[in-house]
Amino acid sequence: MDISGANSSATSGASLELAKSQQKQEGQATLQLLESAADVPKATSANPAVGANINTYA
Repeated sequence: MDISGANSSATSGASLELAKSQQKQEGQATLQLLESAADVPKATSANPAVGANINTYA
């Protein structure tokens, strides 16, 4: 006989809180990464024609 009561519900609630906290931390880390990437200057060439044509056939 399997009896589940308030204890399993409390464990489930704790797991949900832990998952929510982890998701929040990952979101903050992602935002930090995006903000730091915005500061990186875009690579430019001295000759704008270089790299303008892309072969699309093999």
